[in-house]
Amino acid sequence: GKSFNLNYYSHKRILQKHQIIIILLLYDFVYTSFFEASCSLCLRVNSGLQAFKDTGKAPVDSEVAIHRIRITLTSRNVKSLEKVCADLIRGAKEKSLKVKGPVRMPTKTLRITTRKTPCGEGSKTWDRFQMRIHKRLIDLHSPSEIVKQITSISIEPGVEVEVTIADA
Repeated sequence: GKSFNLNYYSHKRILQKHQIIIILLLYDFVYTSFFEASCSLCLRVNSGLQAFKDTGKAPVDSEVAIHRIRITLTSRNVKSLEKVCADLIRGAKEKSLKVKGPVRMPTKTLRITTRKTPCGEGSKTWDRFQMRIHKRLIDLHSPSEIVKQITSISIEPGVEVEVTIADA
């Protein structure tokens, strides 16, 4: 993984613990592609995909395009992440959809080690900070309208939801 050391900054100016936590959050935003905005639902539809084959006819209402839909959930809080996962899966099973998951991806651990003293003198004591990012994947096979209903549940604060739609 990437390493980030605040030793350079601790010699230049005084860093308080809350400033280091803010730097950790900024580091998280810069070096991971997980968080785009706090507690938002990002719906990304691949633009090249079409629900119906181009036959020159308008789609009939009885035809419903089944898509493979991947829901990616990321959070720093495991408890809220698992709760949102369970709610999504419960909603999908109530509508009798094919569900795969939740697939638990490896946890990303971001670490920062910095000197406690701002001036660089005295005994060499260090602070270690870390942030753990947990990720879950859920795959569904359903029409996109039903997924809008499923993902309209209340999502815990701090949990990122990304929905990607692809052909089945």
